[in-house]
Amino acid sequence: MTPQPNPDAGAAVKAADRAHVFHSWSAQDLIDPLAVAGAEGSYFWDYDGKRYLDFTSGLVYTNIGYQHPKVVAAIQEQAARMTTFAPAFAIEARSEAARLIAERTPGNLDKIFFTNGGADAVEHAVRMARLHTGRPKVLSAYRSYHGGTQQAVNITGDPRRWASDSGTQGVVHFWAPFLYRSRFYAENEEQETARALEHLETTIAFEGPGNVAAIILETIPGTAGIMVPPPGYLAGVREICDRHGIVFILDEVMAGFGRTGEWFAADLFGVVPDLMTFAKGVNSGYVPLGGVAISPEIAATFGKRPYPGGLTYSGHPLACAAAVATINVMAEEGVVENARRLGETVLAPALADLAERHPSVGEVRGVGMFWALDLVKNRETREPLVPYNAAGEANAPMAAFAAAAKQHGVWPFVNMNRTHVVPPCNVTEAELKEGLAALDAALSVADEHTV
Repeated sequence: MTPQPNPDAGAAVKAADRAHVFHSWSAQDLIDPLAVAGAEGSYFWDYDGKRYLDFTSGLVYTNIGYQHPKVVAAIQEQAARMTTFAPAFAIEARSEAARLIAERTPGNLDKIFFTNGGADAVEHAVRMARLHTGRPKVLSAYRSYHGGTQQAVNITGDPRRWASDSGTQGVVHFWAPFLYRSRFYAENEEQETARALEHLETTIAFEGPGNVAAIILETIPGTAGIMVPPPGYLAGVREICDRHGIVFILDEVMAGFGRTGEWFAADLFGVVPDLMTFAKGVNSGYVPLGGVAISPEIAATFGKRPYPGGLTYSGHPLACAAAVATINVMAEEGVVENARRLGETVLAPALADLAERHPSVGEVRGVGMFWALDLVKNRETREPLVPYNAAGEANAPMAAFAAAAKQHGVWPFVNMNRTHVVPPCNVTEAELKEGLAALDAALSVADEHTV
């Protein structure tokens, strides 16, 4: 679709937004949201007709891009047949979505509890774990994000938790492995794995193994920096959980459904959790949907005992129809394979080249269509380009980088001192190269702030 400029319409949209919309995670008087006129595939455009290559995939969820015709048609067809129905009934779209998801989850996670998104999926996974074990505590990692609802944000390990941290949610945080900024003074991945697992063991020992219901980890942490766990770590956590009767929860809300070049990131590590949360890419965010994939052991807990939880829109027909169409599109069009292939052959070497040429890039890490560039002020000391949780003038170097990327036609995903490269999983090689050229130009702006 060719964008048609209509600045008057854009001004009206912007005026209504500023008058009435309350935006998340924002100081309302300090933001200037872009008025978006349309989107298709890997691109969106504003009312002035300027087009942007979306290197954010929305909020890392449009895994098949915008406006895929088969998914749009499926939503339209479902709306014509049955727009909504209560969750206590068996309906075709819901049953088929659950079947298709269960076919792709690792191991025997064959029962699917549907939610409206990722945060409430985490809420229910934690509730299931506590009820299954009869234990109160949940362990989660620093450098993590699990959602914005009360329990999920308390489980979160980044600054978005601070304003809502009640200190009464039964959550204990620990350090997960991250060799580039190791908390364990490790010199290689083997040391980082061993020392991180020892730290987790010690944390459990001091909290009391019989008090710990669950350990929850993002399989590959997303907004915290796309930190691929070193070999053996997730398997080690699985063994610790088995030894202590702790439920192992993997959060695949961001990493799932093709983002890593596998249906689920857990497949990269050969690990099967007891519970797995999902959302986002399950239907590319076309209609809100999330869920929990449940092991037979935990499902059996609620075989004769009612599960005390639910949602009015659980397994909403429009959302489930979108999921069915999305999963089928991904299978038919080789979207997962595309993410894996282009991640290996285009992104990995191209981002390594950017790191070689730009002193502001301290490290590149990722897999599939799931990458981050750690931006630094000094490569030798690894001092971040901006301070932790920087705002205002302290964040000026990252703001300048983001502005330069937009000027060159790519919409970046920036968080603290990182820029993420997370385009749709069905992005083309030509689109990737276009976006990488824009990042190349924008990194020159970040380089000006290095020493």
